[in-house]
Amino acid sequence: MSGHNKWSKIKYKKEQTDSKKSQIFSKIVRLITVEAKKARGDVNFPGLKTAIDKAKSVNMPSENVDRAIKKGGDSKENLEITTYEAYGPGGVGMIIEALSDNRNKISAEIKHLLSKNNASLGAQGSVTWGFTKKDGGWEPKTTIDLSDEDLEKLSNLIDQIEENEDVQEVFTNAL
Repeated sequence: MSGHNKWSKIKYKKEQTDSKKSQIFSKIVRLITVEAKKARGDVNFPGLKTAIDKAKSVNMPSENVDRAIKKGGDSKENLEITTYEAYGPGGVGMIIEALSDNRNKISAEIKHLLSKNNASLGAQGSVTWGFTKKDGGWEPKTTIDLSDEDLEKLSNLIDQIEENEDVQEVFTNAL
């Protein structure tokens, strides 16, 4: 009965939650770095303030936020935010926001994930017309009711896309 004690169960759960936290934290650090570079370190800049609020909402330590702001001022990286529009299972509209220094690489990765899951990349403006930009995010004007099968496919697709470290967020108009 080796390996069946309480500590091994706790350790396994802790590893899983720590892994998810680190993925979220690294995405937010990249976002703060870009916004700090735009704001030139001014914490009252709206974009940087929104990124800091996002970090606080996921309980990111303030020392990590401060380090990211300093890194943004010193950074030579040229990260840019790119928005992709796609159609997923059941015709659901998807907006994928990515933050990358290599636009071609992230574009190819997203196209690959979409084609692997029977989804397609849309032209610019093909999906955003059905959304409104609010508080740094996208809210759908109308929603689509999906079957359980399509909802499961969409969930798997979103999970695969969000595993990419360059992808910041994925917005859909699914119910």
